[in-house]
Amino acid sequence: MRSLLAALLCVLVAAPPANAHTRPVENLDAATIPQLVRRMDAGTLTAVDLTRAYLRRIETVDRKVRSVVAVNPEALGQAAESDRRRRQGRAKGPMDGIPVLLKDNIDTRTMGTTAGSRALRVPPRDDAELVRRLRAAGAVVLGKTNLSEWANFRSTSSTSGWSAVGGQTNNPHVLDRNPCGSSSGSGAAVAASLAQVAVGTETDGSIVCPAGQNGVVGLKPTLGRVSGDGVVPISSRQDTAGPMARHVVDAAILMSALEGEGVDYAADLGSATLRGKRVGVWRLAGRSAEADRVVREAVDVLRRSGAVVVEVELPYQAEVEAVEFPALITEFKHDLERYLKTRPGAPKTLAELIAFNEADPVELSKFGQELFVAAAKAPPVTDPGYVEQRRTATSLARRSIDEVLAGHRLDVIMAPTNGPAWRTEYGSGDAYELGSSTPAAVSGYPNATVPAGFAGSLPIGVSFMAGHGADAGVLRIAAAFERAADARRAPGYLPS
Repeated sequence: MRSLLAALLCVLVAAPPANAHTRPVENLDAATIPQLVRRMDAGTLTAVDLTRAYLRRIETVDRKVRSVVAVNPEALGQAAESDRRRRQGRAKGPMDGIPVLLKDNIDTRTMGTTAGSRALRVPPRDDAELVRRLRAAGAVVLGKTNLSEWANFRSTSSTSGWSAVGGQTNNPHVLDRNPCGSSSGSGAAVAASLAQVAVGTETDGSIVCPAGQNGVVGLKPTLGRVSGDGVVPISSRQDTAGPMARHVVDAAILMSALEGEGVDYAADLGSATLRGKRVGVWRLAGRSAEADRVVREAVDVLRRSGAVVVEVELPYQAEVEAVEFPALITEFKHDLERYLKTRPGAPKTLAELIAFNEADPVELSKFGQELFVAAAKAPPVTDPGYVEQRRTATSLARRSIDEVLAGHRLDVIMAPTNGPAWRTEYGSGDAYELGSSTPAAVSGYPNATVPAGFAGSLPIGVSFMAGHGADAGVLRIAAAFERAADARRAPGYLPS
């Protein structure tokens, strides 16, 4: 990947500028998609300029973060096509010419798709549906990001951000700290300004945790809003792709392109307000002193902004957690083996993957494959015990949110997204202190996380969740909170 990137940059240095009046983006970290589009429309920035800037950051900054596993050899050509469309008055919308990174469990023909595993080194036959939608919106597909191998569903002691293909991704705020969750590469890359936006995927926490822990915005949308076609699965009953960005408006614009169908989640975000909103606060207190402090500060922001704050507890959490995991084990075997049938040159069953890993010199070097072994023995999706587990998990998760929203007449529920990032270590797995992702993940409801504060140099986010289909409302409250809190800051790349 590095040699390809160097060659692309040499071509760019030798090429004449597309427009003598263009100038570089001085602060990519602060730039939003609307600001970039205004500059491109005015002729003071080109998509090629922007793509070149991000490629240069991948070449330099990502040496520390290690979040990008492949650069798209067609990226500069896509950017040039975008510039031609804009000059001809045919720009496709706000994503036209915007560089986006994709998690490496999303099918792309030109870059391959590995899910972090050396078993999937033969590229897929086609792009995922969400990639086709991004191309239709004019986005520049910049490359692929590292992930926790098999979306963190191979071992009970896995370390987030590690894969046999990409190695270990680091948290750009403090490099020996963990980036969290299976979308770790997407979260770290966005935080490090290696692309304007990125796409992650979540089953339970894998968008919101890396967003929170890397200090960026993440949206886990309502299940079904984004196509799962061509995405390496854990469970079709919980999996969804979603946007990750440094700014809520950018996440909303990317979400609109991912969903398609003429939706516009960014409309009127600038006028979004917290005044008069009823926000239930689920504190999850006592698990992290730093997260407790950040939640208190977030509550102060809400109240100063005119929101009504109601203390809440979400019921049924123990009951949901008791059945979610065994349900996922069964769904993983069924859904993954169905996906593997679409991949040329890859193992076709979990048993074959287990054998591949046992024979490979890298795959089991950091942790095992206990979840693969358990899933290989799981009952079929027709098993009555499994059917009851899934019914219980989904229904109680939905009730835990719906009943609290209705009982207190709330617009959203706010909770801490994460505690401070732990030091990356192998053997014992991730050192989670807290997480609030399960109710929205299991119910299939929307959940948006926004930077809210810091523990020293380590970001902590807060999550806003609501009922089915409330994605637009969640994004509006997230945008209003983002403006009021003004908590995000660029990473410092501290060694320790």
